[in-house]
Amino acid sequence: MVMARREVLVQLDDELVQRLDEVAKRTRVSRSELLRRAAQAVIEADKRAQADARLIEGYTKYPPDPLLLRSSERLAAESAPEW
Repeated sequence: MVMARREVLVQLDDELVQRLDEVAKRTRVSRSELLRRAAQAVIEADKRAQADARLIEGYTKYPPDPLLLRSSERLAAESAPEW
């Protein structure tokens, strides 16, 4: 499925453009494709950071039961593989 694209002008300094071009050449993709992938990576990282923040908020609001934590730690210690 091909999605419509919009041209977006972005100002970058010469050094950054040069470094992007080096990566694009090495990975055999266009500069535009490299920047699309970078934008997707930033969006995905932000999505994960928001999920982490919600998880932290939940555990802050409702901390785990200390007894359950100790039991989990003991079970993990007993079931850990011997290296």
